Amino acid sequence: MKFARLGEIGSEIPVVIDGASTFDLRPLTSDVDGAFLASDPVPRVAEALAAGTLPELADADELRIGAPIVRPSAVVCIGMNYAAHAAESGSEPPSIPIMFLKTPNTVVGPNDTVEIPRGSEKTDWEVELGIVIGARASYLNSPEEAASHIAGFVVANDISERAFQMEVSGGQWSKGKCAPGFNPTGPWLVTPDEVDHGNLRLRSFVNGEPRQDSSTSDMIFSVEHIVWHLSQYLTLEPGDLVLTGTPQGVALSGKFPYLRDGDVCEIDIEGLGRQRQEFVAHGAVPVSSIADTEAGA
Repeated sequence: MKFARLGEIGSEIPVVIDGASTFDLRPLTSDVDGAFLASDPVPRVAEALAAGTLPELADADELRIGAPIVRPSAVVCIGMNYAAHAAESGSEPPSIPIMFLKTPNTVVGPNDTVEIPRGSEKTDWEVELGIVIGARASYLNSPEEAASHIAGFVVANDISERAFQMEVSGGQWSKGKCAPGFNPTGPWLVTPDEVDHGNLRLRSFVNGEPRQDSSTSDMIFSVEHIVWHLSQYLTLEPGDLVLTGTPQGVALSGKFPYLRDGDVCEIDIEGLGRQRQEFVAHGAVPVSSIADTEAGA
């Protein structure tokens, strides 16, 4: 099942995509939020679709695509989870998951314009598999328990400013990860039954030229291991977003230029959809649209 949110910023409509049709979820929920995801939504939505109680959204193709989840309470990220990316970053593969945070207001629609931060010279792209939490996860006993706590998967672009991340960070990466709009998410939340999350092709392109091309099968730490591991140190709530790391092929490698005003980045993950962002210079995006992005209710 594919859940999405369509419409202008702050007025997104929750929908379910069934084949070529898009159906309005508002008879069941006001939004794709933690409460909805924790309510075992798949059988409820399937029953409503079968009963014909969800109206079709006729103009769905004309609407902006928002992030498929309301702004989460937390965005938790795993760094260097692909050995080749660790190598291009000048590091050894980690022996335990490396965790950092992005602020929730980084979560925006998959095709929204992204503003390059003021003073940035090293804005970078990172295609990543995102995990959306569906049930509270705290002190899970084993990685095998993680599956029942996952609502679905999303495409995410973990946009990074490498100078902020590494040169003026004081040793913490998040300073380079938290500019507004630095986490385009979606287009859909795809439920676990529809994808083999351990073997999905990930790709990125800049101005139509290929950059990253890998598979989630190359991750050092699996989806299940990540959720279990994180639950030993923090509590993941329904609707939270966990990013699982990026493969090799980013600008940090030195093989490609960093993003500049007018560049277009596209990323996709097999079965989860495709994103497209235009990057613009600081000041080109109205402050109100950045501040209000994906705020939910």
